Amino acid sequence: MDRKTCKYGTNRVIEPKGVLPQAALKIDNNMEIYSNEILIDVISLNIDSASFTQLKTEAGGDEAKIASKIKEIVTDRGKMQNPVTGSGGMLIGTIAKIGDDLVARGIDLKEGDKIATLVSLSLTPLKIKEIKAIQANIDRVDVDAQAILFESGIYAKLPEDMSEALALAALDVAGAPAQTAKLARPGDSVLVLGAGGKSGMMCCYEAMKRVGPTGNVVGICRSDSDREKLLGNNLCHSVIQSDVTMPLDLLEKALAANDGREYDISINCVNIPNSEMGSILPVRDGGTVYFFSMAVSFTKAALGAEGVGKDVNMIVGNGYSKGHAEITLAQLRESTALRKIFEEKYI
Repeated sequence: MDRKTCKYGTNRVIEPKGVLPQAALKIDNNMEIYSNEILIDVISLNIDSASFTQLKTEAGGDEAKIASKIKEIVTDRGKMQNPVTGSGGMLIGTIAKIGDDLVARGIDLKEGDKIATLVSLSLTPLKIKEIKAIQANIDRVDVDAQAILFESGIYAKLPEDMSEALALAALDVAGAPAQTAKLARPGDSVLVLGAGGKSGMMCCYEAMKRVGPTGNVVGICRSDSDREKLLGNNLCHSVIQSDVTMPLDLLEKALAANDGREYDISINCVNIPNSEMGSILPVRDGGTVYFFSMAVSFTKAALGAEGVGKDVNMIVGNGYSKGHAEITLAQLRESTALRKIFEEKYI
């Protein structure tokens, strides 16, 4: 394959050579596109929750320091990849230019279309001219910037029946509810850690649909307000309040909320480290643990499960699942309650 037209963008890898852009320490963010790339005028970055939480903590909540750190990362790496969490996020923007090869193949985009990229910022060439605003409460960064989408990159055209900000908030976590739709079956018991956040609420909603009247969906959160929100909008059958980093306390409360039985599925949507065992312990042998969180350690999960003798199926939170954009946006169209929460909290 001609490296200049590699659909995975390997031609842009600077260091180390031979790896894909996500694993690279530095990529080429020259905004002159190759014939199989798309140039995007970026409007906003949605930094993934684990990454933004880390940046915010490091900066002591100072938005100027957060902006400075983001610029530093992008200047150093050519992409927005948090060096601590390794994760990125996604963006919305307007199509500025489409490579000739993609035009010739009849790509369903034209200049001026607004899209959300559904691939991670941790592999997306990015050049920031100016950070206009840090919206720390919703993990969003408004920018004057440009980015490159590779031929293999997936995207969604922004829908006309909802605002850009609303669509961005939902599409940022699109992989989670789509994977939940695949995993949850009628009669299943499902435990959702971090149920009060964006991905957590969407997973709860999807799980409620899938398990039906004979299933049980239990959310875990920390605050009274999240508990009231989840129960008041029928997003869970029940909600328990527990620290996800304290697995024995969580286990006791989780089993009590499921008539003493272990769960078929647990879904981890938290944005802090050390939640692995809280996700694994409540699940039955042969059950499934879905780690959507980017704060999860594979080592802690694998060795932790081994250490307690748990034979569970563990799934890494791939942000892509077929139909994930459609499933996620459908939730906001179906549920007036969920849409209202997102409009009030995330835009």
